[in-house]
Amino acid sequence: MRSRGVRHALVAMTALGTLSTALAACGGTKAATGSGAEAARPARTTTSDPTRIPDVGDRLQHRIPADSRQVVAVYGDGRDSADSTVVLYTKDGTAWERARSWPAHNGKKGWTTDHHEGDNRSPVGVFTLSDAGGVLENPGAKLPYTRSAAFAAPRWWASSHWHDFDYVIAIDYNRVKGTPPNDGARPEGEERGGGIWLHMDHGSGTSACVSLSKSAMGYLLRTIDPGRHPVVVMGDRADLKA
Repeated sequence: MRSRGVRHALVAMTALGTLSTALAACGGTKAATGSGAEAARPARTTTSDPTRIPDVGDRLQHRIPADSRQVVAVYGDGRDSADSTVVLYTKDGTAWERARSWPAHNGKKGWTTDHHEGDNRSPVGVFTLSDAGGVLENPGAKLPYTRSAAFAAPRWWASSHWHDFDYVIAIDYNRVKGTPPNDGARPEGEERGGGIWLHMDHGSGTSACVSLSKSAMGYLLRTIDPGRHPVVVMGDRADLKA
């Protein structure tokens, strides 16, 4: 188990100044409108080519690193929909195989290919997965894991959101790899947004993140392996196929 608990004090101090920025992209105050319970949702596959991630066109397919052996694919139901399906694909040899699938949520206003702070849409693209953390103890994550109370959602948010960040995996969009997920650095500028994570679901759309059940997050944390060069491929189905 790898942990940066020894850096907890420094992280907690700096996180207090950046928490509102980091959490703004992931949280909200809207009450839950659905269930966070996990139920397998089959991915709709339109290709039989085992060397490709299903339903992903050449534009994004070519952005998946050649050495990647794990892909978390987020299939948004529609450009303006907050509902999505997350599928974990693993690769042995030249063939991709679907390992697990879960219902999920994305930005409450859907998806965008030009994400900006506060647009309430999740960014379409291919992003690496490098760091994890959360309020709870490390469940056996293979990614570097930072446990800190600084991840806790503000108590002035709706109570349905209080456990959103018990487990998080940073999506490497406008952030510095190798830092805790709640590090506030934005290399491309604040207006491009940031603090976009995989995190626990509260039953409705997020401000930009992708949310899943606690059991799904635990499984991903124990399974995503930096040695397999994991990435997330995410977007609404139309943009994914483009």
